[in-house]
Amino acid sequence: MTTVVRRKLRAKERVIDNDSLVREYRLTPAKFRDQVQGDYTIFPVRRFDQDTRPFLKWAGGKRQLLPQLGRFYPETFGRYFEPFLGSGAVFFDLFNQGRLTGKTATLTDENSDLIGTYLRVRDSLEAIIERLTILARQHASRGRDYYYEIRDTWFNPARREWRARGGGADSYPVDLAAMMIYLNRTGYNGLFRLNQAGKFNVPAGRYSAPRIVDVGRLRSVSRILSDCAVEIREAPFDEAAMRAERGDLVYFDPPYAPLSRTASFRSYTSNGFSDENQRHLQTVILALAAREVSVLLSNSTAPCVLALYESNREVTRAGLRCRRIPARRAINSRAEGRGVVEELLVTNVKPTPRNHETHESTKRTIK
Repeated sequence: MTTVVRRKLRAKERVIDNDSLVREYRLTPAKFRDQVQGDYTIFPVRRFDQDTRPFLKWAGGKRQLLPQLGRFYPETFGRYFEPFLGSGAVFFDLFNQGRLTGKTATLTDENSDLIGTYLRVRDSLEAIIERLTILARQHASRGRDYYYEIRDTWFNPARREWRARGGGADSYPVDLAAMMIYLNRTGYNGLFRLNQAGKFNVPAGRYSAPRIVDVGRLRSVSRILSDCAVEIREAPFDEAAMRAERGDLVYFDPPYAPLSRTASFRSYTSNGFSDENQRHLQTVILALAAREVSVLLSNSTAPCVLALYESNREVTRAGLRCRRIPARRAINSRAEGRGVVEELLVTNVKPTPRNHETHESTKRTIK
C-alpha cells in the first residue's frame, strides 16, 4: 500500500510508501492523513506489486471472487469482523485497498490450528521461517514420501500432545505451525480435514514445485497482523459477530453446505459444520441486519442454503438480497463435479460498479 501526496494547485506528485511515512514523518499512515492540511490532500492508491496475499491456501478461498465481493464493500464502515477467517482473502483485499486504515479488524475462527498458525506467524516469524526452510529442503529431495512422514509421524502425534495439554490457539507450538503451513502448501487443494479420531488426513497434492516458504509474503503478513488494531483469536462465529454494532462490516465465509454427497466437506473442526449450524448462522445474520450492521455472506447454492435465504420472506424483510455468481470449484472426488458452479452472496449492502459486474445471467435478487 502506498500513498500519493498531491499538491492541489500543481501537477507534482510524490509517492511515499508506508515505511517512509513512519521513518520520515514519524506518523502512521492514518495519522499522516489526519494531520496533512492546507495545500495537500491524500489519495490512497492500490499498488498491485505490493499487495499482501494470503499465506495459506484454503478450501473455498475467496481470492477468485474478490472482484464480485468487492462490489459489496460499503463505501464507509466502522469496525471489520471476519468470523470464518480461513485464508483471510477479503481481509487482505480490504487492507490492500486502504479500506482498513484507521479501523479495527477482528479476525476469528473456531479452528484452533488455523488461529494458532496465524498467531505464530505474527509472534514467532523467524522461528517459523527457519523450520519451514528445513521442511522445504527435505520436500524438494523426498516429495510425497516426506509429506506423509511429516503428517503421520510428526504432525499428528505432536498435535495429539498439544490437544492433551488443552489445545488452545494461544499455546499452539511453533513446530506445529510450521508443519501446518508445510502441509497446507503441499497437501491436496489447501484442505484442512480431520477424521473421527481427530487426525489430519488430507492426502498429498500433485505439485511439481510447491512454494513452501515465501519469506517476503510471510514478513508482510506478520507486519499486518502485528498491528495493534488487528485482533486475532479463537472464537465461535456467533460470539465474534454479535459484537458488531451499527455501521460495522461483517463478512461470513462459512464451510459451504455440500451440493452433493461427494462434495461434502464438513470436517473443518472436530465438531464439523452441520445444517443446524447453517440455520444458526442465518439467525445471527438476521439479528445483525436488524441492528443495521453491514453484512456480506458467501455460501454454496445447496438446497438447504437457498431455503434459508432465497426462499425466505424474513430475509427479504430484513433488507437482505441474494445474488448468484459464477465460481470455480476445485474440491470434488469426481472430476465431472469440478468446474464452474454458482455461489450465493447474501448482503444488505447496495452494489457499486467500481469492480467487475456480476454475471447478469447468474444474478438473482429477492423481490
